[in-house]
Amino acid sequence: MTQMLETVVIGGGAMGSASAWQLARRGRSVTLLERFAPGHTNGASHGASRNFNTAYADPTYVAMLAEALPLWRELESESGRRLLDQVGIVNHGPHSGFDEIAARLTAAGLGAEFLTPEAAGERWPGIRFEGRVLHTPDAGRLNADAAVSALQSAAAAAGADIRHHTRVLRLDVVGDDHVRVTTEAGVIDARRAVVTVGGWTSGLLRDALPVPLPRLVVTQEQPAHFALRDSSADADARAARDWPGFNHNVDRSLPHSSWWYSPVYGMYTPGQGVKAGWHGVGPVVDPDRRSFLPEPVQLAALQRYVREWLPGADADALEPVSCTYTTTVDENFVLDRVGPVVVGAGFSGHGFKFTPSVGRILADLATDAAVPAPALFALARRR
Repeated sequence: MTQMLETVVIGGGAMGSASAWQLARRGRSVTLLERFAPGHTNGASHGASRNFNTAYADPTYVAMLAEALPLWRELESESGRRLLDQVGIVNHGPHSGFDEIAARLTAAGLGAEFLTPEAAGERWPGIRFEGRVLHTPDAGRLNADAAVSALQSAAAAAGADIRHHTRVLRLDVVGDDHVRVTTEAGVIDARRAVVTVGGWTSGLLRDALPVPLPRLVVTQEQPAHFALRDSSADADARAARDWPGFNHNVDRSLPHSSWWYSPVYGMYTPGQGVKAGWHGVGPVVDPDRRSFLPEPVQLAALQRYVREWLPGADADALEPVSCTYTTTVDENFVLDRVGPVVVGAGFSGHGFKFTPSVGRILADLATDAAVPAPALFALARRR
């Protein structure tokens, strides 16, 4: 039997769940369709930690950060769950844009301070620092699993219909205010569709839109959690409170970093250890045919990084992690609308921190045809 709905959100990861929350709290009728079970590990929104990194200079991203921070706190209040720990992030290594970043953050009311590597090392002895250190105290650590669950709970409390185990097979545009969604359980008709399916975006939308998507590359990224060297009973509690997130930039022309794959990011994950990873350099994959296994050469290089730069972590006591990135050429998001279809995609390994702001943008696009897409994220930009 065919159903007619107002808005259907396809994909129940962070961005789709945030869109459903934003739509439902506005009183809109919204149904969220998620292919997998709650808490699944097949996409990009699982795991216990993400950096809430505020070190951006682009005005669009800075404005979204300033919006996202109070929205995360609103979500915590609505859900009764702790999601964001503002333990700060330290950014170091060669970076010509640190001064501009600091100025932009200060203008937006977000903290930024510079430290010498010696002062930073004294304050955070678990990390070895290179060059001038930009400390962003308003930054921190997000619990990704808890955030997705909280978003769905808050959306449901506001009236959203959350449907797991509902695989979408096809999306067709029938008219200006009509989409047809074919699922394994039947056909759904709706006035609007918000598509937030991560690595499955190109496959679902390839024949559905009259304009091409920007090129989206899906990779299997392979960070790891490394145990603390201090194994005392209260070490985890101290680390959860005291370890900042970190971003280490790289100049691969320098001998000491010629073996690096990319800049390195990381944070302490309570109960799991120090998470560290390369950024966007994993093997290209079909999201339905992933191995979930670490690439051994990249993993060995990551262990070398931990030995040389993270003296508080044990490079030989590790647990690999597997997730996906869906990356655009310019690493900027896709947030736009074509007729009755709203697209949220290409979060390129740095989108999670913006989740509630992205949800607001996608909800705006779904409810008001006159709302333009942010130029940085438009489908029509250079690919």
